[in-house]
Amino acid sequence: MASPPATDLRTELPSIAVPWRLPAQTGSSARVTVTHVTDPLCPWAYSFEPAMRALECRYGDQLELRTVLIGLVEDPEQLAERGFTPERGALSALSFRRLGMPMSPHVRERMIASAPACRLVKAAALQGEEFAEATLRALRLAVFTTPLLLDEPEALEAVARTIDGLDTERALGDLAAQAVEQAYLGDREEARSPSSIAVSLRRTADAGGRERYTAPSLVLSTPDGGTSIVPGFQPFEAADVAIMNLEPNLTRLPVPELEELLALYPGGLTSQEVARVLADTTTPPDRTAAETALIGLLAAGRARRTPVGDDALWTAA
Repeated sequence: MASPPATDLRTELPSIAVPWRLPAQTGSSARVTVTHVTDPLCPWAYSFEPAMRALECRYGDQLELRTVLIGLVEDPEQLAERGFTPERGALSALSFRRLGMPMSPHVRERMIASAPACRLVKAAALQGEEFAEATLRALRLAVFTTPLLLDEPEALEAVARTIDGLDTERALGDLAAQAVEQAYLGDREEARSPSSIAVSLRRTADAGGRERYTAPSLVLSTPDGGTSIVPGFQPFEAADVAIMNLEPNLTRLPVPELEELLALYPGGLTSQEVARVLADTTTPPDRTAAETALIGLLAAGRARRTPVGDDALWTAA
C-alpha cells in the first residue's frame, strides 16, 4: 500500500484577530469565574464551542474565563497503543459533523500528541491572555480542518503565524521556557484533581491511574466562595442554569442582533456558533436560518466569509 502524501504546510489557515472576542459590556458588578477544562485535540471540546459562545453572549463581561489545558496526549504512541489510527481519526471527524463545527476527514500521516499544542498556548500567554485565547482557537480549527501534524515545530509555526500580532519567533522560542513548562504542568495537575461531583456523575476519565476531568468541563466559582461544576460535554442549557443558580444577580443579556454578534467576535464565528447564539434558550439552533441571514449580510457587503473545512468563519465587514 502506498504511504499517505507528506503533510503540506501551505494548507490554508484562517487569520485570527487579537483579541478574537470582545465581551459585551453589562454594567453589572456580579462576576462568575468560569474555569474551562479543555484540550485542543478533543472533538467533544471542539464541539462545545457553540455553547461557549452562547454563554459568553448571554453574560458578557460578567464571566471571567480561565482555561486549563488537560494535555490529553503526551506521545502519539499512547494513541497507537489504544488502537487509534489515522483512518479512525478521519472517521471520527465524520461522526462529529452532526454537532455542527467545521470538520474535514483528513487521514493524517500519523496520530498526533496534544502536549506541544498546549505548550504553544502557554507560550502565547506570556505575550498576553488575548494571544493565548486566539492561539487555542487557531489550534482547534487546525486540528479538525487540516492534515497538519500539530506536534511538529513547522506545523506549530504555521498556526502561530496566523495569530494577528503574535511574536511567532518568541512564542516558538518560549516553548522550552521554564515558565511555560510550569504553567502546562500546573494545568495538567489541576485537570487531574477533579471535583467529587464530576467523579460521582462519572464524568471523569482514567489518566494513568488517576481520575481527570473530561473535556470539556466547566468549574464555576464566585468571589464569595460559591462553586458549581458542569462536568463533561453538556448542552448549553445545563451550563446556563448552573451559572444563574450560582449567581442569581447576574444580568442575562438578550439574544443579540446578527451584526451586533459578528462585531463581538473579530476573530470570526462558525455557522453553528452563530446559530447557537441566535437561538433562545428553549429553541433548537437553526443553522440553515443562520446561514441564510449571514449570506444576506455577505451579499449586502456587511459580512465576510472565510472558508474553513466544510464551513466558514464569518466576520463583520
